[in-house]
Amino acid sequence: MVIYAPDTPTGTGEPPNMEQCMSSEAQEQRERRSGTRTLIDKMLTERQRMLVLFERVAGVEPYADEMPNNDLLQEFSQILVDYIASGHFGLYERISEGKERRRGIVKLADELYPRIANTTQAAIEFNDVCEKANGDSIGGNLSNMLSKLGEELAVRIELEDQLISEMIG
Repeated sequence: MVIYAPDTPTGTGEPPNMEQCMSSEAQEQRERRSGTRTLIDKMLTERQRMLVLFERVAGVEPYADEMPNNDLLQEFSQILVDYIASGHFGLYERISEGKERRRGIVKLADELYPRIANTTQAAIEFNDVCEKANGDSIGGNLSNMLSKLGEELAVRIELEDQLISEMIG
């Protein structure tokens, strides 16, 4: 009878030594951190795209003379949703699924998430109004909506930056 040993880090069927186990654990940790960094980078890229379009839509310098048309508003709304989704279905989902092992980060995320969720609601409401308008002018209400959204986005960015700072040390 031949007994085959399961694959091991040594590739020889022999049990791994302590150094190999630690190396394997370190490798897993590096891979997890790399995955986290990728999620953070994606979210920050989406954030930057959203902020540029927000400035154009809101008429912030250097776009003060530019009036937002429906196409620009729809583009901004889509990027806004993409940015919100990149956080929720990337970074926050990773934490909520227990893939983040650092307790300090999990605790901070638990503290920040309710307020981040409020900012998500404001973004969704803005997107819903844009979708319902569907080419029709939102009118004078756009300035008020953008002002409220801008305040919520500023809060969200501040909270996200706290969490990101903790995650990347």
